[in-house]
Formats: sequence, structure tokens, C-alpha cells
Amino acid sequence: MSTTTDGANENAAGGSVRGAAGWLEADRDARRAHRTAVTRQAASVLLGHPGQAFFERLPLVARAVAELPWGAVRTALREFCEHASTTPEPELCEHYADVFGQRSLCLSRYGDASPCDRVPSEVARVYAEAGWAVPADEPPDHLTVVLEFAARADARTGEALLLRLRPGLDLLGEALRDHGTPYARVLDAVRMTLPERPGEGGPVHRLQVPPPRTGTDPGTRAGTDSGARTGTAASDRPGGEP
Repeated sequence: MSTTTDGANENAAGGSVRGAAGWLEADRDARRAHRTAVTRQAASVLLGHPGQAFFERLPLVARAVAELPWGAVRTALREFCEHASTTPEPELCEHYADVFGQRSLCLSRYGDASPCDRVPSEVARVYAEAGWAVPADEPPDHLTVVLEFAARADARTGEALLLRLRPGLDLLGEALRDHGTPYARVLDAVRMTLPERPGEGGPVHRLQVPPPRTGTDPGTRAGTDSGARTGTAASDRPGGEP
């Protein structure tokens, strides 16, 4: 009789341990998803044109970033927040125009994965199927739009889009790093939210820099209508899991 009771207790204890482990794993996954969403939302704001809306949201983003766990993503975003907070507005605007006047934030304009005129319509269809309204002032493949969609609308589909556009994201990141702009740190943070690719560390293809455009360049943005929340990754490698 005691053996039966002990066995029942052991089964109950085992079930409790397994249940606790499952709960902890679910909680860990939820926190990781939250950190990833916040990283992408913050990056969407920080990559916006440094106008009035940008500077109104910057303190909120900086506070959210300051609350993130220590790690490479937090460091990268904090560095840029500090840069943006201490740089005079006219100087930051001039720098933004210099950087993104030649390097569009529209990811389909880089590389040769598929015709660049087809990709935006494909991305727009994904947004429509998810019930997401695309900002009228930006193309669907604009990085800030994709990041906001991934952060606020549909994390799974948004990550699939980022992976679909990853060649452009990686090439843009390398171009910003070569240019020496602090905006490269924001791209670093975004890239660290994506899973590492097989064969990571292989040769980087030469960037096909889009030609300058006349009028309003789709690489600039008047701002974004969303703020940032808390949480991010702690990976130390571009492409690492947050």
C-alpha cells in the first residue's frame, strides 16, 4: 500500500516538475517575443526622419531601451539614442539626408533576388491579408514599415517578411557600417533579432547602391505613429536569436 502511495506521489511530483518546466519555457518564450517586438518597434522609430515627431518620441524610446536587459542589442540602441539626443536637430537632419539620400530604406532595391517592382506589391498583399493598413506616405517594403508591422501586427508573418527581405537588410547594414554612420548600430540591433543563417560568416556580396532619386526619396520618412515598449535581446552576434 505504501508502495502504491509512493508511486502516486512520484507521478504527481513528476507531473508538477514537468508542468513547471513547461510554464517556465512558455514564460521565457513570451519574454523573448516581447523583447524582439520592442527592439523592432524602437528601431522603426529611430530610423524615421528626424523631424518633430521623431524628437517627441525619442525620450520614450530612450527610456524603453534603458530598461532592456544588458546585451548587444541594448548597447547598440542606447548608443544611437545617445547620439540622437546630443546632436543638434539641423545636424542630425543633414546627416540623415546624406546617409539615406544615397541608401534607400526600401529593402527591395538592393540585390537581385527578384524584380524590385514586384516585391512591394507582394509585401502589400501580406499586409492586407493581415488587416494591416500601410502608411500612405511610405512604400510597403520600407524598413520602418516592415519593422512596425512585425512589432505590432503579426510577429510571425513580420519575421517571415524580414527574412524574405534579409538580403537587402544585410547589404544596407554593411553599407551603413562602411559609411561610418551611427545608423549602422540600429541596423545591427534589427539584424540581431533574426535567426542566424546557415553558413553565417560567408562572403558579403557587393552592395548595389540605388541611384539618387529626385523629389521625395522613399528612404526618408516624416516619422512614425507608434512609440516603443520595453524589452530586447542579449545576443552578441548579428543574426543571433534575441
